[in-house]
Amino acid sequence: MYLVAPDAAIVETLDFFPPIVDDAYASGAIAAANAMSDVYAMGGEVLFALQIAAWPEDAPIAQLERVFAGAVDTVREAGGVVAGGHTVIDREPKFGLAVTGRVDPQRILRKDALRVGDALWLTKPIGTGVLTTAHKRGDLSPEDLASTIASMVTLNRGAARAAVEAGVHAATDITGFGLAGHLHEMASAAGVEVRVAMSAVPLLPGARAHALGGSFGGLERNQAHFLSEGRVRLDVSDEVLRVLALDPQTSGGLVVGVPSAHANDWERARRAHSVTAARIGEVVGGSGVTVTA
Repeated sequence: MYLVAPDAAIVETLDFFPPIVDDAYASGAIAAANAMSDVYAMGGEVLFALQIAAWPEDAPIAQLERVFAGAVDTVREAGGVVAGGHTVIDREPKFGLAVTGRVDPQRILRKDALRVGDALWLTKPIGTGVLTTAHKRGDLSPEDLASTIASMVTLNRGAARAAVEAGVHAATDITGFGLAGHLHEMASAAGVEVRVAMSAVPLLPGARAHALGGSFGGLERNQAHFLSEGRVRLDVSDEVLRVLALDPQTSGGLVVGVPSAHANDWERARRAHSVTAARIGEVVGGSGVTVTA
């Protein structure tokens, strides 16, 4: 964040990765929504973006153009513009955005702002990691793929606006560390304990069925890191829920910490912005993350 005026700061973020779905337009839209999410996690608005692409020399340029189109349309939906970009030749396609946004420094959403007594709300269902892995294997139904893509291309803009309007101060977006991993970041930064009930966490269609479908590299890294030294405690016997708690997400929702004094304001704001959200847990005294059934 870079302060440019008492009521304005510039935020910069960058994210890119290989395609996780076959449809080129959807790949561009997903990458754009994912990259812009860091701006929304701070309560900001997107101004403009630069595209970053790596493309195989023998791959159809028309496909790359579809990737660009998906990103341009998604940034436009966010109220921003794509101002340019850069492409290099690479054996594996990769795509993403460098995003510039604006945030009011007096109303910024922060990872370290959780307080004891806050309720935790999640604004998107989880499961994109196991579902996109199933898609790569050819095991995902068209219906479940469609709902997964629809979730990933949905912007966190409305959720961010609702949080800012409600006067809350704590939020983060759920991406590669998974739900429990990103909650650990928040708990550690704020010096509190987060408790989450997986029965309250919304799941994407098909997520439960595919959660035990095989080995997931990102999941295994998350488990190795967050389950060591008590960072995340999984008091859950259901192996499916244990997997989904740390399933790496792409373009996941926001987790918002809502103090009881702001609960009514949050309800009004999220409904005004058509944000579907679930209360999944609470903040208590202690440290780390405890996940229960």
